[in-house]
Amino acid sequence: MPDQIETPVADAYRGNWVDRYAPAWSRPYLRLSRADRPIGTWLLLLPCWWGLLLAITADAPRWFDLWIFAGCGIGALVMRGAGCTWNDITDRHIDGSVERTRSRPIPSGQVSVRQALTWMALQALIGLLILLTFNIAAILLGVASLALVAIYPFAKRFTWWPQVFLGLAFNWGALLAWTAHRGAVEWPAVLLYLSGIAWTIFYDTIYAHQDKEDDALIGVKSTARLFGDKTNLYLRGFMAASVLLMMVAILIALVPNGNVLSLVIALGGPWAFGWHMAWQMRSLDIDDPDTCLRLFRANRDAGLIPVLFFAFALIA
Repeated sequence: MPDQIETPVADAYRGNWVDRYAPAWSRPYLRLSRADRPIGTWLLLLPCWWGLLLAITADAPRWFDLWIFAGCGIGALVMRGAGCTWNDITDRHIDGSVERTRSRPIPSGQVSVRQALTWMALQALIGLLILLTFNIAAILLGVASLALVAIYPFAKRFTWWPQVFLGLAFNWGALLAWTAHRGAVEWPAVLLYLSGIAWTIFYDTIYAHQDKEDDALIGVKSTARLFGDKTNLYLRGFMAASVLLMMVAILIALVPNGNVLSLVIALGGPWAFGWHMAWQMRSLDIDDPDTCLRLFRANRDAGLIPVLFFAFALIA
């Protein structure tokens, strides 16, 4: 066990804080939560901030919004950890057959399934306590999201579109954060949610190209395998859909009540967001796993672009 604890996960950042500074006993659990790979937390969090900031811009800020902003951050951290732990529990036999994932804590023997289940429950409990501070509509949305989290790990077994299920789960925060501020799900939030789903299909298809050969051998489905050599064409379509849906969400949210300057600034977000995805497309080589991983990670910066534009629109 000591040697296994000291073995980093293959696709983690080299020299990450978990491998360098975390107590030895905690490392397998932090690796289960992907604390050594923070990109997933960002990708779960950013749609939350899209929804919250656009809702505030369309309405008015309140002091409680500061807690929603922070609560989304803590919630994204622990719920992404719980979801990844659940994913590793359900995928433990598949992960042991794939070069990139066989070093994960369960297939490598760093933790048992029972230990992983306990860790998952603890993280989910923290997420629930945060959720209970929001209004009843947001609480109900948060509870409903658990169904998507539970289904996602199995999607690659029965559909070529598991990235859609990931998008449904990962962008739920756009609905929840909007509702935590406004008290109800409204069309701008739904359109932001759909924009995020298209974005998730974009970036997770790039990610899935790392594993397409192993996936083919063990029968795991993905949009990377489905799109194949036409990946660039499909990704351009999802890129365009994500940008257009975000623009429509902004127009519906801000045209009735927002000032012209706020509207113009907010609309700059989707354009810059789309430019970043276009840059990724120019750099993409679907047969180079290192490039695919680098571009996948670059989507943290892509998702931060609308956050910055929405924040500037709020104070305009």
